[in-house]
Amino acid sequence: MVDGTPTPFARSEFILGGQRSGKSRRAEMLARQWLDADTTHRAVLIATGQAWDDEMRERIARHQRERVERVPGLRTVEEPRALAEAVHANAAPGTLVVVDCLTLWLTNLLMPADGAPVDFVVPVAGLRRAIEQAPGPVVLVSNEIGLGVTPLGRETRAFVDALGGLNQAVAGACERVTLMAAGLPLHLKVPA
Repeated sequence: MVDGTPTPFARSEFILGGQRSGKSRRAEMLARQWLDADTTHRAVLIATGQAWDDEMRERIARHQRERVERVPGLRTVEEPRALAEAVHANAAPGTLVVVDCLTLWLTNLLMPADGAPVDFVVPVAGLRRAIEQAPGPVVLVSNEIGLGVTPLGRETRAFVDALGGLNQAVAGACERVTLMAAGLPLHLKVPA
């Protein structure tokens, strides 16, 4: 820490927040700072979203266009399910890996459009190992959806519980945890 402000790069940072809280923008800002810090630095975004309908296709296309403008040089890899493997394959010294987002990844595992749900315990353990073993910095984005009322419906409650467990597991593996609200970061955990 410098003057009470966390240094910009942690070995790993987990960014949580609600819808439109600034989570992805913070991850992109960190990637931009990483790329600007050294001409040998690289950055890759692992996108977990899948375009199952027209609205999602347009949303993904808009995010891609905007990302190119905000963070030139940020390479994108699409991987909706094999996330630990994608982190292993793209992590390298001098390369910052951004994962956006864990909420969609969990949705892809638990509610796949093309098959049976996956027991997510093994993939989550694999993701934790990938974060801990990455030779370069890793930034992960997820939604915090457990702050409201208890949702109606067994499946919805099960998803909220599963995401809460995933978020706790990833927070435990990361050096820095940041909660975003109204575009502002609140650092919940900082490197020692």
